[in-house]
Amino acid sequence: MTTQRPSVVIVDDHALFRAGVRSELEGLVDVRADAGTVEEAVGAILREKPDVVLLDVHMPGGGGVEVIRQVARERPAQRFLALSVSDAAEDVIAVVRAGARGYVTKSVSGEELAAAVGRVNDGDAVFSPRLAGFVLDAFHGELTEADVDPELDLLTMREREVLRLIARGYLYKEVALQLGISAKTVEAHVSAVLRKLQLSNRHELSRWAVERRLVD
Repeated sequence: MTTQRPSVVIVDDHALFRAGVRSELEGLVDVRADAGTVEEAVGAILREKPDVVLLDVHMPGGGGVEVIRQVARERPAQRFLALSVSDAAEDVIAVVRAGARGYVTKSVSGEELAAAVGRVNDGDAVFSPRLAGFVLDAFHGELTEADVDPELDLLTMREREVLRLIARGYLYKEVALQLGISAKTVEAHVSAVLRKLQLSNRHELSRWAVERRLVD
């Protein structure tokens, strides 16, 4: 008698990384599909209905948080395991608040990742000790306001990236080049950030970011 392998959809905007994860997980889980954008990811998840979604945090179009939000409308019980290079407290907390059941970094081995997928599929929460500490502190109110800011939670991952670059003095064209998007898209993100934070201009935005130590 064999145990059925959990089915997985891999979401990451780097094709080579997706291919690497597929290779690492071969024979350990059932990889149904992979996707490189928020739109592709939502479509693949709703189509394949995997047990667990392996989800990158930082992607164009709102990142992992946006994928979770869109999928939740149709599949509220879908399980997500975040897989990211970032171990920043704000990234961990944002994706967990959105609905992820766990968070592991990309330094994890294939066997460790497969084991984490299995645990999330079984209903467990999976975090490394350091990341688990962030989550526990956040939900017990022990992180400072700079670490967990209700206003910052209003912003998507991409909006945060744009915010940091604008606050460092980058021009719209320079931000666009850094993030691989158009200057008009940058302008739209800045407008959204100003609206959400109820600020009037980029100078107020920069001051807001500096006060919260979001920039050096």
